[in-house]
Amino acid sequence: MTKTLLLYSTVHGQTLKICNTMAEQLRQHGEQVTLAPVAEAPALENFDKILIGASIRHGKHRTNVYDFIREHQTLLETKVSGFFSVSLVARKPAKNTPETNPYMQAFLEKSGWKPQLMAVFGGNLNYQGYGAMDRNIIRFIMWITKGPTDPNTCVEFTDWQKVSAFAEQFAAA
Repeated sequence: MTKTLLLYSTVHGQTLKICNTMAEQLRQHGEQVTLAPVAEAPALENFDKILIGASIRHGKHRTNVYDFIREHQTLLETKVSGFFSVSLVARKPAKNTPETNPYMQAFLEKSGWKPQLMAVFGGNLNYQGYGAMDRNIIRFIMWITKGPTDPNTCVEFTDWQKVSAFAEQFAAA
């Protein structure tokens, strides 16, 4: 049985929701899946495959994701590995692939890690779930990028078929 580690870094929970969906799908393929936050990762040596999902917060992946990769990059490169990024920018067709998403490109450059499999998924926009400062910052960014600005907006931009296809690709790796 393949042992798969699925790590996540999430702020408002959408990345974890995506990871839970992928974990279930990988289990259906007979994989033994361990799901954990990046900060609580178990020993990587005990796994055959490692998949990391991370959300964007104020235009960046969280520092602990980069720290984790720097610490474990050599081992990550010896195993089947993947990375996916979750952001509101990925709601746009011109920015929803690893090659076209500016956050994924910045991640690859800054981390120096080249995962074998990569994906980019749209996140969840829930103004009521944010504090006042974040709500106003995100509304301003949405206004600039021609996204929804109504403070009552709650919309999920995650393409679940794309999530499923990526999980299938990872299962086959």
